[in-house]
Amino acid sequence: MRQRGNEAMRFEARNDQGPRTRDDGRPDHLTNVIIQVAPRFRGEVDKGDLRRVAVEVLNQEGVEGETELSLIVTDDEAIRQLNRRFRGVDAPTDVLAFGAGAEEHFVTAPESPPYLGDVVISYQRALAQAQELGHPVAEELRLLAIHGILHLLGYDHEEEAAAQKMREREERLRSQVSGCDLRLVTCDLRPAT
Repeated sequence: MRQRGNEAMRFEARNDQGPRTRDDGRPDHLTNVIIQVAPRFRGEVDKGDLRRVAVEVLNQEGVEGETELSLIVTDDEAIRQLNRRFRGVDAPTDVLAFGAGAEEHFVTAPESPPYLGDVVISYQRALAQAQELGHPVAEELRLLAIHGILHLLGYDHEEEAAAQKMREREERLRSQVSGCDLRLVTCDLRPAT
């Protein structure tokens, strides 16, 4: 699933004070977010929006140094096949996360930044859930991206206490990201009062 090329972009993760820098003056956190969208959904998905959400989640979660991850937006059939192959569940789902640390098939060059993994989102599930919840599909895609990236960072929802912690973190990130002008990487992340 990992791919380089014209779909990859590097972003500086920034907060409202500007980019964090190291002693040598270079940015503290660079993220390569690779976005792949199934051809039939390309006109419906704002790749830049998803990249900015991914960078902001990593920034808010304190991920430092260079990192890479992929966000893939596909259809129900493709995600059903992945769900069956990797989880033994023969049904579509809204989002799957494949962390590189847990999988032996991720190979990177020694000088490459750490690869966090892949987040795969079903556009059809996102659309259905957005309609059910009464918000735009772009908002649902953001939420699913946040959910998947939190999984890559070690959050889980198998046990109730962990599920509650993950839900709370998702809501906080969602409100922080939703309060931003997502056309900009820089935004005010102070909690709403």
